[in-house]
Amino acid sequence: MPPVKPMLARAVHEVPRAPGLVYEPKWDGFRCVVFRDGAELELGSRNDRPLTRYFPELVELLRDVLPERCVVDGEIVMVTGTGLDFDTLQLRLHPAASRVRKLAEETPASFVAFDLLALDDRDLTAAPFSERRALLEGVLGGGLSRVHLTPLTADPDVAADWFTRFEGAGFDGVMAKPDVPYEQDKRVMWKVKHERTADCVLAGFRWHKDGVGVGSLLLGLFDDEGVLHHVGVASSFTAARRRELVDELEPLRADALDGHPWRDWAEARGRVPGAQSRWSVGKDLSWEPLRPEWVAEVRYEHVSGGRFRHMSRLARFRPDRTPESCTYAQLEAVAPAELATLFAPETGTR
Repeated sequence: MPPVKPMLARAVHEVPRAPGLVYEPKWDGFRCVVFRDGAELELGSRNDRPLTRYFPELVELLRDVLPERCVVDGEIVMVTGTGLDFDTLQLRLHPAASRVRKLAEETPASFVAFDLLALDDRDLTAAPFSERRALLEGVLGGGLSRVHLTPLTADPDVAADWFTRFEGAGFDGVMAKPDVPYEQDKRVMWKVKHERTADCVLAGFRWHKDGVGVGSLLLGLFDDEGVLHHVGVASSFTAARRRELVDELEPLRADALDGHPWRDWAEARGRVPGAQSRWSVGKDLSWEPLRPEWVAEVRYEHVSGGRFRHMSRLARFRPDRTPESCTYAQLEAVAPAELATLFAPETGTR
C-alpha cells in the first residue's frame, strides 16, 4: 500500500564493474511508483507528493496495460523527436485542472518501468532484482507506445557506451544494480552521472536555514549580448564552510545593489532568484545580492534550458578570472542522440 519510498543510489564517477551488476540508462524525469488495485490507480512521487492529477493520460494508459493488482517503480518522462525534455515535463505540474487537461492532450507523457514491487497478492520486495525483472518483462513484454520497459545489460562496456552516446538525448547517466531485494529509501544502487566544471559569476547568496551560515551561492553567465543570466546555485556546504563563507563574502555585500545586473529582480515580484515555485512552497528563497566581482568554479552535471539542471558544487574561487570572461561559450555542447536507438519512435498511442 502507498506510500512506498523508492530505493535510492549512491553517486560514483565511473561505471562500476563488480560481478553480478546489471545496468540501465538513468532517465531524466519524475521518479514514480505506480499502484494499481483494480480500477484504482495512483501515481506516487519520490517525495510522497501525489502525481496522479497531473498526468491523467498516464492514469488511463497504465490502467489499460498493467495487471489488475501491482506496484511498479519507474519514471515519468517527456519524449520528443530529439530526446527527453525535462523543462516541458515540469510544465505539467500546474494547479489548474483545465491547464493540466490541455497539456495532457498536447504533450502526453510516457512511463518507463524498471522494477516490479508487487504482483497480485505477492509482495516482491524481498525477492532479488533478477526475479523482479523477469516478472516485469512478463508484464510488459509487448511493444507498447508511451509505456516502456527500460533497457538492461550485464555488459559494463555497453553501459559505458550508453553513458556517453545518449547524453545528448537527455539521459541523466547510467544506473548499476546489484541482484538484491528492494530496500526502500536505502542507497543500494549506484548512479554514474556526468560532471563538468564551469567558471561562473558570483552574484548573490541565500542564507542557510540555520540563519547563521551561507546556504547556497547564486551563479550567473553572460550571453553574447553581455546580459548576465541566473544559471543556478552551488550548495551542499559543511556547517564549518557555511560559516566561513559569511566572512569571505562580507566585503562583496557593501552597496551590492548599486548597478547590480539583477537589481530589478531584487525589487520585483516575479520569476526571480527569490521567487516561489510549486516545489518550494513555504521555503524562504529570499536572496542577498553581492557585487558581481568574483568568479566561482563549480562542478555541474548538465545544462537544460540555459540553466544547470541540478545544483552545482563549489570547487574554488578563481581570482585569476574576470567576471566578463564567464560566458555560455565555455559550456560543453553535447550532440543530440535519437531515442529510436533504444526504443521505437513514439506514436502517441498505446
